[in-house]
Amino acid sequence: MNQKALAILAATAASVIYGINHTIAENLMPEIIQPYGFIFLRISGAAILFWLLSLFLPSEKIAKSDRLRFLACGLFGMTINMLMFFKGLSLSTPINSSVVITLVPVILLILSAIFLKEKITWNKYIGIGLGLLGALILIFLGIKTQNNAPNIPLGNILFLVNASSYSIYLIIVKPLVKKYNSITLMKWLFLIAFIINFPIGINEFIEVEWSQLPLDIISKLIFVVIGTTFFTYLFNIYALKQLQPSTIGAFIYLQPVTAVLFAIIVGSDSITPIRAVAAGLIFMGVFLSTRKTKNA
Repeated sequence: MNQKALAILAATAASVIYGINHTIAENLMPEIIQPYGFIFLRISGAAILFWLLSLFLPSEKIAKSDRLRFLACGLFGMTINMLMFFKGLSLSTPINSSVVITLVPVILLILSAIFLKEKITWNKYIGIGLGLLGALILIFLGIKTQNNAPNIPLGNILFLVNASSYSIYLIIVKPLVKKYNSITLMKWLFLIAFIINFPIGINEFIEVEWSQLPLDIISKLIFVVIGTTFFTYLFNIYALKQLQPSTIGAFIYLQPVTAVLFAIIVGSDSITPIRAVAAGLIFMGVFLSTRKTKNA
């Protein structure tokens, strides 16, 4: 299997994990843990895992000229991104977050053309358009709504900040991906995020009665730390070595499809014709977005 195929597989795996996470991590907030405490758990857990893994790999020195970019990546990719998403989720609904997150490929397309001088092919335009259409059909017509949302307008604004922050992260981390090992990148970025998030999330983190948590809740929290944080960031950073940020963004459209399919598998939801059509559009969109053309 060539490097690009592995990169596509890694990006797909990251989106699948994110999609499964909607069911696995359901109702963890705020009953079990508050949003900022949850983020602190994710970041600190992932930071520990990446630093432990780095002990078995050659050490890399970070160039002074790259330190500010590292700080910016930790700020946009692991801090603002997560803080805005989780806080927004506590105010709005998962459906609204799914709507806003579909803007990421569009934002990435614009930023990639401006800052990375990436050549955007018609295949990519059409692919992102089909993925967006499929995602919106699935979101508006194929998913049940929820009412537990105390401040939807503010929550949706935070989702928009989240989407923009993640897009900026994928753009500014691209040059670092070419220079450093994936584990080196992740251990430093998560350490930076840990330092920034410590004063923000530590109080909500220590409020949790950890010794009283049942095994099923602990297993869900472990999945969020190892699967939804450690592996997804590792997979996406690996995929960026071979793929453009705008291509990585297209895989976001797989998340609502995976979320619905997993819910069906575990018996908490069912398939409908609308969902089947939406899934077909999304998969076609991702295919066109990642397909290599002669003019690309």
